[in-house]
Amino acid sequence: MRTLRFVAAFALVAAVAFAACGSPSIGSGGPKRRLSIATGGTGGVFYPYGGGIAKVITEHLPNTEATAEVTAASVDNLKFLKQGASDLAFTMADMAQDAVTGRDVFSDFGTVPVRALAVLYSSYSHLVARADAGISTIADLRGRVVSTGAAGSGTTVIARRILLAAGLDPSRDIREQSLGVAQSVDAIKDGKIDAFFWNGGLPTASILDLVNTPGVKTNFIATDTQLPRLEQMFGPSLYFRDTIPRATYNNDAEIAVVAVNNLLVASLEMSEALAHDITQVLFDQQAELAAIHPQAKTLSLKTAIAGSPVPFHPGAIRFYRERNAWTAP
Repeated sequence: MRTLRFVAAFALVAAVAFAACGSPSIGSGGPKRRLSIATGGTGGVFYPYGGGIAKVITEHLPNTEATAEVTAASVDNLKFLKQGASDLAFTMADMAQDAVTGRDVFSDFGTVPVRALAVLYSSYSHLVARADAGISTIADLRGRVVSTGAAGSGTTVIARRILLAAGLDPSRDIREQSLGVAQSVDAIKDGKIDAFFWNGGLPTASILDLVNTPGVKTNFIATDTQLPRLEQMFGPSLYFRDTIPRATYNNDAEIAVVAVNNLLVASLEMSEALAHDITQVLFDQQAELAAIHPQAKTLSLKTAIAGSPVPFHPGAIRFYRERNAWTAP
């Protein structure tokens, strides 16, 4: 009996060890390569879009398994990339620019050697308020309880920049809460906050849930009014005006907002071949990505190479040259 137990135990240990090593792919002869994609919260667009990218990488890159990780989004994602905890990351363009220059929230952390694979889509600066809170402009946020986004998110940075552009000091003029979009929606429903900022793609699932909740009325506040001041503060090419289309959130009219590009980035240390293959998968499997989240429909060879404040990875550049899209030297 002791011998059988020993054999069974040995077999179990061997099976666990083999699984930990990863099974080799057909014809590869080596261990499976595992990639971590830093995305965002479950209520936004980064996470489902990142899940789609993880799926197509796993299914179409030989011997590779990718996983989308829930994070606080841009700021933390870029830090994870430098620390080697993530291989790919979603980020807003303004946070990527701060990371490569070691500015603002990265001043103590240091520069991040980040390189772009593609400009994916635009993020829209939503400002959502309870309809009964009497808020119709950014200035009306003075003295109110306002969520500026989860700690470690790009939403927090751009929310504070918009407030400062409007002449409000986030540390003094509002009662600031640090909630992700899903938590902000819950807090609005429960009457715990008056308004919240969210910087994300369209549509954002949590906000769809909010506007379709019986008995809860909300207002969307225009944020584009602060664009001229933001351009003075951060240059004319980082932020731009865009609109949330009519009916996106049951809204009767377009909502004018500040927008910023979103990037898929990797470390400069990623191999040229892997960066090339990942970029190619994005385009070869775009239809599958769009079926997972409609924001992927906006991806194109033309827009993917326009609007990044950080350099592109050599592997991505090789792909775009192969598709006759790259015109820079």
